Amino acid sequence: MTNLERTPIAPAYAERSAPVVEVVGLVKTYGAIRALKGIHVAFRSGEIHGLVGANGAGKSTLVRILAGLESPDDGEIWAHGEPVSLHSPAAASRLGFAFIHQELNLVRSFTAAQNILLGNNGGGRKIIGNFRRVPGRVTAVAERVGITFPLDRLVGSLTVHEQWLVTIARALMNDSELIVMDEPTGSLDAEESLRLLKVCADLAAQGVAVVFISHRLDEVMSICDQVTVFRDGSVTASLRNEEITRERLVHGIVGHALAPRLPAGTRAAVDGRVALEVAGIHRGRSVNGATLRLHEGELLGIAGLVGAGRTELARVIFGADEPDAGTMSLYGAAYAPRGVSDAKRAGVAYVPEERRSEALFLQLPITSNLHAAAWGARTSKLNPLVSQRKADRDALARCEELGVVMRAGGARQPISALSGGNQQKVIIGRWLATNPRVLVLDEPSRGVDIGARADIYRRIRAIAEQGMSVIVISSEFEELLECDRVAVMSRGRVVGDLTGDEITVADMLGLCYA
Repeated sequence: MTNLERTPIAPAYAERSAPVVEVVGLVKTYGAIRALKGIHVAFRSGEIHGLVGANGAGKSTLVRILAGLESPDDGEIWAHGEPVSLHSPAAASRLGFAFIHQELNLVRSFTAAQNILLGNNGGGRKIIGNFRRVPGRVTAVAERVGITFPLDRLVGSLTVHEQWLVTIARALMNDSELIVMDEPTGSLDAEESLRLLKVCADLAAQGVAVVFISHRLDEVMSICDQVTVFRDGSVTASLRNEEITRERLVHGIVGHALAPRLPAGTRAAVDGRVALEVAGIHRGRSVNGATLRLHEGELLGIAGLVGAGRTELARVIFGADEPDAGTMSLYGAAYAPRGVSDAKRAGVAYVPEERRSEALFLQLPITSNLHAAAWGARTSKLNPLVSQRKADRDALARCEELGVVMRAGGARQPISALSGGNQQKVIIGRWLATNPRVLVLDEPSRGVDIGARADIYRRIRAIAEQGMSVIVISSEFEELLECDRVAVMSRGRVVGDLTGDEITVADMLGLCYA
């Protein structure tokens, strides 16, 4: 992708305008982990400022502080040359800061115009409830971001690109001077991505400070005037204009230059029978020809950055989504599940990333949550009922085996009473009760403490050593270091795999950005 032609409003580097917002010596610590280590970053009017770095490098922490969602432990925040305290999202909004996250906060049953008016500092509640004509200001803002579709269309009928334009227009309705975009092109195709980058360029030309967070380095190099590179909570590089090269960006992210790598599938195969083979799987815009093999008794890690397509591939394997193209086989037999029930019968289990919304029955007891996947195996047509006492007794035994720590009340207490780590152990135990041949774990340690995390991974390793084939998807690359093999995904496909001494965080990152 070549640099977009635009006329930036920012003056020459030596005479650049005062920052819209500047952070000085910002420090943020979570327990024993220092997420930000005294960073200094400035965002200026008329510039597109890129933020790049691996997962957990500190980008999101900085954004959450600027959005008023968290407070720093130390350091200062200046807006328009004055020190400010961002104690709430409302305070950030009053200063003209707008934040557009990957999961767009839109009401699908509202029209585009109604969504643009939502959160408008100038009011508009009556218009949102029932209006016959689109206010002139909404039309003007829509034209400003290049909206050409009718504003009375429901947001649910719009493409993802069009929904992004609606969200940007809503930010401009509040006269936002700083707009932060988190992975704006992650779910867009090439043509839509280019159109959105053009919108970013136009906003900067109109004097808006645009913060562009992306793992796609070609887009960062194409559009950004300034790039700040994060690694482990520190700023490792601050690059401007001609200084912004792939080599410098990767060096700042990874810590060293990249060594040449063999493509996926060219390395020696791990010993063992092939349990699962995925060949050329396509699914929407997220999975683009993914191919991988999982061997019997293997612990396979899947690494990748945001938007790499890892979860989407896992959902295809589990039958939650149907592929658009490609084939799968399970122990040599064709495998094409038409739903999760088919996958379950074939011996494939899946622990999803979002346990609270996709896996847990929060108001039901531990017993019910633990037996949910295997309940059919515990009943029959002749005996459809299961003794509650026996179910509780089995659940207690399983919890003890899994290391689940419970309060008074035993297995009859709601699962919501358990900690996040213990909830995750129950979900894993639920699927182990089905005796699966292939177990897929998506971010198994997300939201759990360090002790529970170590315990979960010890049990995952034990499961694999007993002969079960296990896939672990994790954004925390350190957690994948003990895997037998790590496949790295980027833009919907497996771009390489690592074995033995090659399995390092730096090598995983290197493949992500290669």
